[in-house]
Amino acid sequence: MDLVDFGRYAGGLLVTLGLIAALAYAARRFNFMQLAGGAKGGRMRLVETLMIDARRRAALIRVDGREHLILLGSTGETLIESRDAPPEPDPASAATPAISGGTAP
Repeated sequence: MDLVDFGRYAGGLLVTLGLIAALAYAARRFNFMQLAGGAKGGRMRLVETLMIDARRRAALIRVDGREHLILLGSTGETLIESRDAPPEPDPASAATPAISGGTAP
């Protein structure tokens, strides 16, 4: 194996690893797992996240009709609040506005 072949193999390896890293970044950035149906039919759902600062994030998680507010940090997780979740609006009724049959004065 000469130096040209070694360079070709190393270049191919670097391109392949770069493509894998780019796809992993895109999957995290654009949340491809939820778009692919990874969370459908599950009992747990991430409702919302909020960045507190560079090291901490607040996450609102819904599990079995309860919502849990969790503080995620570099040292660990802390449960802030847990309560019954408000009912989710029906997608069919939320899409159609209510029509009143009244007359104008």
